Amino acid sequence: MRLFSTEQISKYHPDKFADQISDAILTECLSQDRNSHCGIETMVKDNTVVLGGEITTNATVDYVEIVRRVAAKLGYTVDSVINLIGKQSNEINEAVTSDTKIGAGDQGIMFGYATNETESKLPFGFDLANKIIAAIENDIATNANSHFKGDAKTQVTVDLDAEPTLDSVKSIVVSVCHKDMSALVDVKTAVTAIIQKIFGDHALPELIINPSGSWTLGGPTADCGLTGRKIVCDQYGGYCAVGGGAFSGKDPTKVDRSASYMARHLACKMLDLHDLKWCEIQLGYAIGIAEPVSIVVKNDKGLDLADEIRSTYDLTPLGIIEKLNLYDRNYETLAEGCHYREAII
Repeated sequence: MRLFSTEQISKYHPDKFADQISDAILTECLSQDRNSHCGIETMVKDNTVVLGGEITTNATVDYVEIVRRVAAKLGYTVDSVINLIGKQSNEINEAVTSDTKIGAGDQGIMFGYATNETESKLPFGFDLANKIIAAIENDIATNANSHFKGDAKTQVTVDLDAEPTLDSVKSIVVSVCHKDMSALVDVKTAVTAIIQKIFGDHALPELIINPSGSWTLGGPTADCGLTGRKIVCDQYGGYCAVGGGAFSGKDPTKVDRSASYMARHLACKMLDLHDLKWCEIQLGYAIGIAEPVSIVVKNDKGLDLADEIRSTYDLTPLGIIEKLNLYDRNYETLAEGCHYREAII
């Protein structure tokens, strides 16, 4: 028996709060000016939000309004916004700007992964973690008597040697911030009911709910939040490699984001085209150069699919942007959870 644990967090988590602010600003910039180049960092603590990074755009952006709107969506209050955003370096801007071909906005490695274990093509345990968090968020949105405030984490442990079904789940940890007047026993009962609904007729695994006791103070008051600090939750929950680059706040010329999305797209495509159980793809880029410098494909059949991918797909930043329609995405919504909760981004 090989036990493997994975986790997911809710959109109310302070790091996710920061991600959504960065991506809300990005979405507004791109909606007005598709040539916007953005690298937006956000820090949230108590009722203060600090914005940093670089933006070069012709868009007119009301940063304070966006910050307060995102905060209000999550039930948080912002009293102060400190804006330290500057402009993108001219040297970087010249390296990636062209009328006909956009160079990669940075060097780096990006990974894409897909598996046939679930409809989402995400690993079973991580897919389940996503579903548990989504159910908690839905309870907050639809249940007027919900015990939950929002900030939450779940950790799912499965037996990798068993078939990837609900019967392979050995334990589930849920920590959820709850209302002051809600008793811990009622919170545990509510969480158990949510998980029971997901499991249906399957026996429940060991449930560990709010193991530290009552949790009534959460969000940015309890913990400082930063953009890009949950890159594993954004992607594959630890089941495969990630390149290390965060997504939120970055425009599509930055391959940390766009090439990671494309690698995921390609992994899903190869999975279906070649009837694979799983597929992992790595892309490598150099700043200012449009084509990837490397492509590596791993899968359960040992097929070398790099040449097929290179000859079939345009893997330049502009080609990826057009293929995945990355100028017209609502990045704020993507930043609420795993960016790959749909099979193809």
